[in-house]
Amino acid sequence: MPYPSDHERDRPWVMRTYAGHSSAAASNELYRRNLAKGQTGLSVAFDLPTQTGYDPDHQLSRGEVGKVGVPVSHIGDMRRLFDGIPLAEANTSMTINAPAMWLLALYVSVAREQAEAEGRDVDEVLAKLTGTTQNDIIKEYLSRGTYIFPPGPSLRLITDMIAWTVHHVPKWNPINICSYHLQEAGATPTQEVAYALCTAIAVLDAVRDSGQVDPADMGKVVARISFFVNAGVRFVEEMSKMRAFTALWDEITRDRYGVTDPKARRLRYGVQVNSLGLTEAQPENNVQRIVLEMLAVSLSRGARARAIQLPAWNEALGLPRPWDQQWALRMQQVLAFETDLLEYEDIFDGSHVIQAKVDEIMAGAREEIARVQDVGGAVAAVESGYMKSQLVGSLAEYRRGMENGERVLVGVNKFATTEPSPLQAEGAKAIETIDPAVEKEAVAALEEWRGRRDSDAVERSLATLKETARTSENLFEATVDCARAGVTTGEWSGALREVFGEYRAPTGVSATAAGGGDPGIERVRARVRATEAELGERLRILVGKPGLDGHSNGAEQVAVRARDVGFEVVYQGIRLTPEQITAAAVQEGVHVVGLSVLSGSHLEVVPHVVDGLRAAGAGDVPVIVGGIIPPDDAALLTERGIARVFTPKDYELTGIMDGIVSLIRERHGLS
Repeated sequence: MPYPSDHERDRPWVMRTYAGHSSAAASNELYRRNLAKGQTGLSVAFDLPTQTGYDPDHQLSRGEVGKVGVPVSHIGDMRRLFDGIPLAEANTSMTINAPAMWLLALYVSVAREQAEAEGRDVDEVLAKLTGTTQNDIIKEYLSRGTYIFPPGPSLRLITDMIAWTVHHVPKWNPINICSYHLQEAGATPTQEVAYALCTAIAVLDAVRDSGQVDPADMGKVVARISFFVNAGVRFVEEMSKMRAFTALWDEITRDRYGVTDPKARRLRYGVQVNSLGLTEAQPENNVQRIVLEMLAVSLSRGARARAIQLPAWNEALGLPRPWDQQWALRMQQVLAFETDLLEYEDIFDGSHVIQAKVDEIMAGAREEIARVQDVGGAVAAVESGYMKSQLVGSLAEYRRGMENGERVLVGVNKFATTEPSPLQAEGAKAIETIDPAVEKEAVAALEEWRGRRDSDAVERSLATLKETARTSENLFEATVDCARAGVTTGEWSGALREVFGEYRAPTGVSATAAGGGDPGIERVRARVRATEAELGERLRILVGKPGLDGHSNGAEQVAVRARDVGFEVVYQGIRLTPEQITAAAVQEGVHVVGLSVLSGSHLEVVPHVVDGLRAAGAGDVPVIVGGIIPPDDAALLTERGIARVFTPKDYELTGIMDGIVSLIRERHGLS
């Protein structure tokens, strides 16, 4: 791949675009096109079934296949995904967590096949592989939701991967500790730094204590730990955050792990700027938001990102088109090659204003790291719900500031008057849409794959995987054997589910303090009490997350606000089937069902809940839905019986609660 090498300037960062959808073939075409436009690294987006360890034919995969990324079910898909792309020369980032070991095993196996086909030394080719597997499971419990196994076994998978890569793929980053989603879940800059570093401590302690890496090689481990951060629009604060992050990482790796090489202690991070900060209202404003957020991670040379991927202006509307992604890439290229940014030493060294902000973030992060260590470290803080409740509380505070106008969002809660946008003149054509036939084709291809592989080899490799999982041996070689035998993603994950079990993380909703003193909340609370008096029972709302979408921040905030105004809230967390949601609604006797879907599967999964309620004799219970839902899809949902559709422009939660009370009164014939 082309890589800038101008020695008179600071080396530009790796430029990526987070991409993948529909199928391995379609995504391969997209990657080739992006590389031809000057992209210097690949960033693979996997679909939700792949991220959560399911095959396309699983019940929970319904409506999710190929929507937010590419489905990769077996080594054949991985071969097709990188067809014509020499992996020894690529720099590939893979956003994958719970099944990270599996996807890296597929990637390594394809690289091995490429080497064998070219008559090259396999070990030499593996030693050249560069890239990153995200592999941060702790933030999945806190924010993103694509976890599978309990924390203990998950940490073991990470440890085994790190140990294997240090010995066999020394240029690979086996983990990308990801504070990105922590910010989306509400983390302040201090919390984002603290919780990411707590995760790093948990991982490095586990590797050190596993006995799989010689103590003298801990410097090699630290040198391959990378981070993936978020950058919001408050770019001075965000840039100060990265300077604090850099200093604290240097301090921890030197003092806790005895790493003496300053280069090994350097904070190595990539970034995507804040996708959830993009707005559906006046989406053209997202262009300047993206550029300003990029400055946060590029202005300070001493704390500059080494890889950047930018979202597209229309990600709050749906899946970006190739042209939209090209625009995001060009933003990076203009900054790197047209401006003088890379010609100077760090322009903030010596600034007392910046240093004061850095010191403030470092002091707060040290205190929060100490609190987490006092409760037993990051894993214990996940299991107890401490970190999750802190994030839910921070996000609730952020939303209150947005709703009362203290935090301005241009075009949303201020300066909302607008002209029609020519960027949206094409309507539904302004975003990429996935053909529903993609899922059927993936299921058919999976059946064909299973029919022509060696079933005995598959069974043997899965049996060995389970046997190894019951010991303390490293699992990577057994996983590679599964990959080469033709095992599928669902089969690999299913085998480990049998040994490790599954996990449901704390939601953090019950521990979040209510927002008292808000006149709007008090008014809606009075309406809830009056309605309860007329009906003779508590008002109950079920907040549900159907399908595999793990972005639970919105659902959690709805649940918190519903409880604040007096509803009894039923919230069982993420990853539920429509049948489970229907059964819970009927069993709990709820008055309204609220569904949250951000993955684009709303047309498939939401109507199933409506149909299920009707079949159970509860068709009078209204169903509302919120998420990234284009207007045309919202009209279709209304035709299918959905009572209300909310999208990101509907940010005022107390007003939504007021509307829900009115909807309940209407359904029960109350004035």
